[in-house]
Amino acid sequence: MEEQKVINTSVKIPGSKSLSHRAAIAAALATGKSELRDFLNCEDTLYTTRALFHLGVDLSLEGETLKVAGTGGKLEPRTAGKEIYVGNSGTSLRLLSAVAGLTRGDIVLTGSLRMRERPLGDLADALQKLQVNMEFMEKDGYPPVLVRDSGIRGGRTTVVAAKSSQFISSLLLCGPYAEKDVEIEVIGKPVSLPYIDLTLDMMKRFGVSVDHDGYRNFRIEAGQKYEGRKLTIEGDVSSASYFWAAAAVTCGTVVTENIHPQSTKQGDIRFLDLLEEMGCEVQRGIDRVAVRGAPLIGIEADMGNMPDMAPTLAAISLFAEGRTCIRNVAHLRHKESDRLHAIVLEWNRLRGRVE
Repeated sequence: MEEQKVINTSVKIPGSKSLSHRAAIAAALATGKSELRDFLNCEDTLYTTRALFHLGVDLSLEGETLKVAGTGGKLEPRTAGKEIYVGNSGTSLRLLSAVAGLTRGDIVLTGSLRMRERPLGDLADALQKLQVNMEFMEKDGYPPVLVRDSGIRGGRTTVVAAKSSQFISSLLLCGPYAEKDVEIEVIGKPVSLPYIDLTLDMMKRFGVSVDHDGYRNFRIEAGQKYEGRKLTIEGDVSSASYFWAAAAVTCGTVVTENIHPQSTKQGDIRFLDLLEEMGCEVQRGIDRVAVRGAPLIGIEADMGNMPDMAPTLAAISLFAEGRTCIRNVAHLRHKESDRLHAIVLEWNRLRGRVE
């Protein structure tokens, strides 16, 4: 049998997908021009940029730099009644639902067959309380959705975010362009709280402040405007996790560059804590992370605030001594696939023992 080679390498991680979506939308609504360096060029972010183009935003992607001419929040669709297709990108659909409310002209948002099974009703209810005119075209609460030329009046709304924190992020990103102040009350416990932090931080970078008491109540003062700016998108922690996993299961060492563990708002950075708990050695630099693998042990992990890491941890756990239990990730059933079902199905096909 050939002896297994131990990994010992470095890799530069591309820009964050979550930050790329949010930065593109803020830049599109901003006053003035923006330049987003290390913008992640992938299918999901391209759905967002193409949608913004159809909503009247002039932008161009040159290599890893997205250049955006801001609209000042005044969106003029290139084709009234245009159907905008976002494939499997739930982030695009949810964040753009509020953006569509700012356009002058009717817009239809739709996606893949799986997208038409992903719930949007709680966000639509919240937007309708802000006087956004939305109509589901096939099944109530699910795409495709028609957003009519109505604007966002503002006022007080409530939102249930038990299925996705992106419902809150969507309201926040467009809140400054409502006719009057927007107050958001979150009903129940929202999931994936760090993604709300990402949204608030991106809004602040573009010059808009939000008053909030934790994650229960938010207030956005009307009349604020995003200001165009030059911004470098930091590396994607979710992408880095796969290289950390490779180090973990091979007892090798991987250095991931363009990751900022001491300053990032990306909640997935806490995955490093779990790797340490399993036995790995982790070194955190200013702009890089080094993970050295070791014999692994099973752990108990609450992953409610980093659900995208659950499949990665499940894979690593197949190589660990003892049982690993992943909790608080029911909302993974509402992703582009039922990720919980996929983990159980595929890992058991590999003769893992997963329930």
